[in-house]
Amino acid sequence: MRAELVTDEAEFAALAADWADLYGRCATATPFQSHAWLHSWWLSYGRRGRLRLLLVRAADGQLLAVAPLMAVRAPLPALVPLGGAISDYGDVLVDDERAEEAVVALTEGLAAAARTALIDFREVRPGGAVERVYEHWRGPRRRVGDSVCLELPAVPMEELVARLPSAKAQRVRAKLRKLTSLGVERSAVAPDEVDGALRRLLELHRLQWQGRKVTSEHLRQRFCEHLVRSVGPMVRSGDAVVTEFRLDDDVVAVDLTLLSRELAGGYLYGAHPRLRERKADVAVMLLDACAEHTRERTRGALSLLRGNEPYKHHWRPEPVVNQRLLLARRRTAPLLSAALCDVAARRRGKELLHRWESFRERSGDGGS
Repeated sequence: MRAELVTDEAEFAALAADWADLYGRCATATPFQSHAWLHSWWLSYGRRGRLRLLLVRAADGQLLAVAPLMAVRAPLPALVPLGGAISDYGDVLVDDERAEEAVVALTEGLAAAARTALIDFREVRPGGAVERVYEHWRGPRRRVGDSVCLELPAVPMEELVARLPSAKAQRVRAKLRKLTSLGVERSAVAPDEVDGALRRLLELHRLQWQGRKVTSEHLRQRFCEHLVRSVGPMVRSGDAVVTEFRLDDDVVAVDLTLLSRELAGGYLYGAHPRLRERKADVAVMLLDACAEHTRERTRGALSLLRGNEPYKHHWRPEPVVNQRLLLARRRTAPLLSAALCDVAARRRGKELLHRWESFRERSGDGGS
């Protein structure tokens, strides 16, 4: 068993088949670790000379583990997962059947690759494969909390509604009946029509957020190119589904849901303001569609992905905190200390901002 470091973009592209095979043998993998997602992300966001893919192969050449990383120089020299801020989970891939020996080789390879840099795994879902690397790591290491993801049980919509207090459940059922009475119809988009549907999704997303604060990255051309390039192959492989919603024969909403063995998660949607004008509850409509994917295959969770927005809490989800795993060698321990100081400072800043906002609310926005 050997570890090798790949820095060539053409080699990254050529790994698609081996990567997909390994992806299918790693139970904890999420769609954000698929080759289609990460290679497309690299084409849109990667920087020349920064690619660092650590591969572990068996003697016969079979791929047993992958750590998809890139080198960054700021704010600290580090190796960070591919996928960046637009990916809700970061992780490595490890063959479940040969995990122990593959993790040992992967850990040794990472230590060799990070002689002068910190290894910084962000947004690791609890139970992720990289936690095994963390357990085997011999140098300085620290685990801190990262983003909060809200998760529901992977059950059909009627069971999600039954979990709510009776009065709230009645309102949700009324909203579902309203969608039916309006004649809202939904259908999964065929693989050869995904590209056009995604462009409609982004157009509707721009329209629904017009005049309001929106994630600016979702409006950029590079994001559009990444989404269109990656999701088609993911739909074909069963790692994603694109759903269109029609009203009076017009497409009024498009939803992108990502799928893996452990979860189904709504990633992005676009909805025409006309739906709200017709008193259609878009959140109920989308969750109903997402929950439908749990009927076809047993999954562990229906994830609302990152974000602690109040509307998500209406469904009584369970908060699941992603982990940030920091790994260093003895010579790079100062980088680990600096990263922890940055984490503490940002956390303190958020606390102060929250206190300030609470004060303004109590004082009627008139305090100085």
